[in-house]
Amino acid sequence: MESTIQTIKAQWDAFKEQNPKVRIRDAAKQLGMSEAELLNTGIDVNVIRLNDRFPELLKEINTLGKVMALTRNDYCVHERKGIYKKASFNGHVGLVVTPDIDLRLFMNYWAFGFAVNESDRYSLQFFDKSGEAVHKIYLIEESDQQAYHNLVKKYTANDQQETLTALPASAPVAELPDHEINVNEFQESWKALQDTHDFHPLLKKHQLTRTQALRLAPEGYAFRLELSTLKTILENAAASGQEIMVFTGSPGCIQIHTGPIVKLVETGPWFNVLDPDFNMHLRMDGINAVWLVKKPTIDGWVHSIEVFDKDGNTIVQFFGKRKPGIPESEGWRTLLTDSTAII
Repeated sequence: MESTIQTIKAQWDAFKEQNPKVRIRDAAKQLGMSEAELLNTGIDVNVIRLNDRFPELLKEINTLGKVMALTRNDYCVHERKGIYKKASFNGHVGLVVTPDIDLRLFMNYWAFGFAVNESDRYSLQFFDKSGEAVHKIYLIEESDQQAYHNLVKKYTANDQQETLTALPASAPVAELPDHEINVNEFQESWKALQDTHDFHPLLKKHQLTRTQALRLAPEGYAFRLELSTLKTILENAAASGQEIMVFTGSPGCIQIHTGPIVKLVETGPWFNVLDPDFNMHLRMDGINAVWLVKKPTIDGWVHSIEVFDKDGNTIVQFFGKRKPGIPESEGWRTLLTDSTAII
């Protein structure tokens, strides 16, 4: 075990020497390792291994005060500042629902946790069985550092030298040929939807990937858009002050921002929202498809913008601000009509 950790550490140290500006997630991919394995080499230096009592720990994050929650995938980084409150768990599913921090947690994916000190920037970082980051929590200027140290001490793992064995990432689900899908039944079920949350079970029932479902949607329910249209939608949202919802997910967490977006900045391939309490970094060259999707509910139509990579993975989704029992805002529909000329 020691030689393995030392071997990984030697490669990681050499890589950092040669590539000081490359972020750890990108470094892990280039080295053919996982981010969690690289972090694990910092034990006894700037990293502390946490035990796996993750739900209990998350229920105490509110003691830190205002923090920055970060959830990302390969092509979208979602950063939201606020106070964790009302964390609750039902089996493997957790919820944090406040106007600022809004999370859906899938704890069966959470395998490893670390407390990390990067030049006095303190964070709690969580990873799945393959060593991919599922969620991170960073202290900011307003956070309570003493509460952080107390929390880390309480949830420190007994064995700091425990072997970290990252499993291979799950292979993508193979898509069934279209002719094996009962398309008519699927389309009628889509038309009969009463809640947007029923869409995922509908896909599972018919063994459809999400992008395949959009291709096979009932006529008038899904429209593929140009990439430039996505920029137009976000620019119009910023210009109008329309409150939107931005969903970004990792294997173990979906993080949601609800509110306006204001400051938009393009930097190289990244399209960014840079607001005081919400940042989004969207890598445009990772986007393969953008769809406008319509779903019926008991509250009326709900329209979303859904963004996918080349493997059909969801990168980010955009909705108008809404809650169950409240119809979708006319402002969001007007924005989409002005931006796409479709609805």
